[in-house]
Amino acid sequence: MRFTATTRAQRGKLALTAAAIGMGLLTAGCSYITPQQTTHQYSSSDGIRADLGPLKLRNILVVSAGEDQPGRLIGAVYNESSKDVTLKISGAEGSEAEVPVRANSYTLLNDTAEEVILDTTGGIPGSLVDMEVSEDGTNVSNTVKVPVLDATLEEYKEYLPAGSEPTEPAAPTAAPSESAAAGH
Repeated sequence: MRFTATTRAQRGKLALTAAAIGMGLLTAGCSYITPQQTTHQYSSSDGIRADLGPLKLRNILVVSAGEDQPGRLIGAVYNESSKDVTLKISGAEGSEAEVPVRANSYTLLNDTAEEVILDTTGGIPGSLVDMEVSEDGTNVSNTVKVPVLDATLEEYKEYLPAGSEPTEPAAPTAAPSESAAAGH
């Protein structure tokens, strides 16, 4: 038998190679047991998403100045069926609205031509309100929690319903200073 002697440099290279392979296996194992975020669908914006029969509601929210004020529904409604469908929204205190959506198409509620106004929102800005949504194609209905936002964010100011007054936060009142209290 013949033994070949390995040099110190060769042993170092083998050790580094083994360490690199070991690290590769360890880090690859993490992604094996960790769920991939790209496979999880979620609402990445302010509004909600809901599926209602052939209708897909995306980024739906209400813009309103207050609880007893009118609110405008914004977002998008997609119709994946081959016939025209009407989305019906029932909000607080009997307020209702209807949104026609053409077959294999969508309706953007952000368009000025498609304004959907509810008489009252039933929730203060920052809250979630229950809304009954239904569609007349397959008669599917569901209750969804829709966020109410006000015009605090600049991008929503244009969606406040006409006649609504944005509510301003109350200005802090200054406490009297000690010198004013002492009469100085």
